[in-house]
Amino acid sequence: MNGSLCKIFMIGDVVSTVGTEKLVGTLPQFKKENQVDIVIVNGENASAGNGLLPQTAALLFAAGADCVTGGNHTFRRRELYAYLDENPYCLRPANYGAACPGHGSCVIDKGGVRVGVVSLLGTVFMESPENPFICADRELAALRDDVHFTVVDFHAEATSEKRAMGFYLDGKAAAVVGTHTHVQTADEQILENGTAYITDLGMTGPVRSVLGVEPADVIEKLRTHMPVRFHNPSGDCLLQGLLMEIDKQTGKAVSVRRISL
Repeated sequence: MNGSLCKIFMIGDVVSTVGTEKLVGTLPQFKKENQVDIVIVNGENASAGNGLLPQTAALLFAAGADCVTGGNHTFRRRELYAYLDENPYCLRPANYGAACPGHGSCVIDKGGVRVGVVSLLGTVFMESPENPFICADRELAALRDDVHFTVVDFHAEATSEKRAMGFYLDGKAAAVVGTHTHVQTADEQILENGTAYITDLGMTGPVRSVLGVEPADVIEKLRTHMPVRFHNPSGDCLLQGLLMEIDKQTGKAVSVRRISL
């Protein structure tokens, strides 16, 4: 850790086997070369056929992830339910509620710094049991006395909702990053009260794809409105995310850099 600064790399949605392989093959060297202190990966789609399996989550952690965040597909695979309860660093969105398996937040302790991580799900064009703004207030309040600062993964469809959450938590969270749309946005910034922000981290998955899916499959679905089995193409892959430096004393971002490898 570089003095008072903590370097955090938050990685966009890992898609299927090809995305997982890209992360496993790329992250360790990137982490070493850039002296990254903490890695947070959105892994809700990292297993073949959608969702996340325990063995895939284990691969993400082995590659260097300190925390794996969730989204609307977190509960797609029932095999993950017990793992969510057992592993406090594999998160599902906090606003799913206490009746669901797992945890919505965690604390990553690196000795010199304790960082809170909150996973949230949006409500616009999505199903979410609790208002994410109200949930965010509760989660950040619960973590406040136990961490130097907190970062938020907001898994949401609407750009407007993500932007609103960024401004809402500006100065309360060290970072608010959007996930879910699989398209990296070019609006990385530090908001006026010191919060690092980007509307969407992007995707870790195949370049020649529609959000990680074989283009022909999506075209057929959109042209015919008939059921189509989606496939994840092979070929060149991207790993995308946001690299940021946070002052652990103030909890404010001092630099942000959009990454696309």
